[in-house]
Parts: sequence; structure tokens; C-alpha cells
Amino acid sequence: MTTYETILGREDINDLEAILSVANTDRDEVIRVVEDHSDAIFTWDYHKGARPPLEKLYEKAKVSMWNGETDLPWDTEVDMEKVLISDFAQNSADGQSFADFDVTGTPFEKWDDKQWMEFGLESNQWTLSQFMHGEQGALICTAKIVETVPWIDAKYYAATQVMDEARHVEVFAKYLDTKMGGYYPLNTHLGLLLEDIVNDSRWDMTYLGMQIMVEGLALAAFGFMHAMTTEPLLKQLLRYVMSDEARHVAFGVLSLKEYYENLSDAEMFERQQFAFEAAVRMRDRFLQQEVFDRMGIPVKDAIQAVMHTPTRQLFQMMLFSKIVPNCKKLGLLDRNDQWLRRRFEELNVIQFEDLTDTADEMESFALSKDELASSSAAL
Repeated sequence: MTTYETILGREDINDLEAILSVANTDRDEVIRVVEDHSDAIFTWDYHKGARPPLEKLYEKAKVSMWNGETDLPWDTEVDMEKVLISDFAQNSADGQSFADFDVTGTPFEKWDDKQWMEFGLESNQWTLSQFMHGEQGALICTAKIVETVPWIDAKYYAATQVMDEARHVEVFAKYLDTKMGGYYPLNTHLGLLLEDIVNDSRWDMTYLGMQIMVEGLALAAFGFMHAMTTEPLLKQLLRYVMSDEARHVAFGVLSLKEYYENLSDAEMFERQQFAFEAAVRMRDRFLQQEVFDRMGIPVKDAIQAVMHTPTRQLFQMMLFSKIVPNCKKLGLLDRNDQWLRRRFEELNVIQFEDLTDTADEMESFALSKDELASSSAAL
């Protein structure tokens, strides 16, 4: 019988002590080496269009490229404190309060506006840093898909995504360096998930871990931040990145749907467990323990105080708004006595299952003709 201990290394998925016990041991290193056990697959079947949806996606990708250096208004002046005040005014219930929960008896009880401001700045820097690290993970994993997927149409499309991911890493790094003064190290839970994806020798697991889980969460997170921020440069940056991410997730859905229809229950169960592990690791990564540690706040006490606040709970749930319907379309929710469905019920995210999957909603994220024309003119 499979237990959470086997999958997660802890029996209780909400065990905060166990979550915080996983430490980042190489946070100051510049290089991180991860073993890749996959075989490189050549195919001599060059027939383009054997999988029409992937061919269509490839053609769309070729005309949807944008230039991170010239298409974004990098000369925009960004005052992060003013941005934070503007964001709070737009999104908080009263337009004034930095805290959306009762701070009595918490490490935040005696905080003044200056400390809340510092926390907001650190939190935003941490969030964008993890987006950047995740995009490098996508860069590595998509290069692996080019190497390991056996279909030429998938290799063609994945090659365009490698370029997309390089561009995403570039723009997030530039924004963090020039507008926020640097970035946070990789969160340990995100790092472990990326290692798991790269370690696995099966090409479809790279798809599932990156295209469906990590990219699906990123698409939702970018959408949430795009709606919340009032900073015009960041808003445009996220808009451009989201237009790519929707294609990336759709690529995973279109590829895996065909493949998973022919897998046995035992093989599907391995994929269900992997999807659940990835979901929990991604949820754990957003506890922001590195922020509290940098600010000198007792980490466990701080997390316990904020993890059940309205904003945090909404954000945590919305992260899965793209993942759950995509897992449903792939048949992962209900195989093996609805195993993954019951796990998503425990995570309180099953309510998203009937939202439109990304393969069907991809066009709604596409850049407009005017936006693409602007990109072409800048080249």
C-alpha cells in the first residue's frame, strides 16, 4: 500500500516541521549538477504533420516570438515602494491596511508600516526569483524533451519552447537585477521537484512534471500577479510570458493525452503519484520561509500566522486552477479508483476540475495582431 511517507517523506501532508526540515544546502553555489538518466532518441521518420495538433502549435510558435530586450519598456522607472502602496490600494479590502489578518499574538503584532513595507518588497522579490528559477528548470527540461521524445512534430515544437524559456529567464533576471536589486536563491522544494523531473528517464514524466505541473502552476501564478500588480513594466512582461506559457501547457496536454490512453493502470498510478508529489512540493515552495529567515522572524511562527490568511489561501488554491482540469483531460483524476481525485480533494483544489483545460483555452492567451506587429517592428 502506498503511503504519503513513501511519496513525500512524511505521513502528514501538512506537517510544517517536516516541510521546514528540508534545507537548501547549496544556496551559495553558482553551479548545481543534477543527474539525467535519459537516453537520447533519434527518429528517422521526418514526416511533418503526423500529429496535426502539434504541427499547428509549432506553426503558431514560429510566428509568436517576441524579443525580451526590445519589446519591453525597460526605461520605465520603477519605485518598488510606490508600486507596493499602489498595489495595496487596489487590492486590499480597505485600501490602507497592509495586514489582512488578526496579528494579535503573532510575530507581526508590533510591526509598523516600515516593517510591512520591507516584508512586501522581500516577498515580491522572492516570488519573482522563484519564477525565474522555475523558468530555467523549464529551459533544461524542454531541451531534454527535444532529446528524448520519439515524435518529430514534438521535437520541432519543443525546440521553439527552448527559445521561449531562454527568453523568460532573461527577462525575469533583468527585471530582478535592474528593478529589484537582485534575487533570492532557489527554494529547496522547487529544487527537489526540478531534480525529480530531470532524474526520471521516461520522456513522458518530463512532460508531466514540467509541462503540466510546473508550467500549469506558473501560468496560474503569472495570471494572479498580472491581475494584482499596478506596475506597467511587470504587467507587460507577464502578459508576454503568459502568451508563451499557455502554448507550453497545451503542448503537454496534446502530447500526453494520446500517450496516456494506452497505459496500464499500474503505469498510470505511477503518473498519478508523481503528479500528487509535484502538487504538494509546489504548494510547499510558496511558504516563503526564505523571506522570514532573511528578515530575522521565527520562521515556523510566521508561517503559521500567514498560511491561513484570506489572500494566501486564495493564492494557494488558484495556483491549481490550470493543473486540475488538465489532469482531468489526461485521465489522471479517475483512474485507479479515483486516486488522484481524492488527493486533490485533500488539497482542497478539486473544485477547478471543470474549468477549461489549457489546450482549449490557449487562444485566449495569444498575443494580439497589434502586439505581434509591435514585436516585428522592433526587430
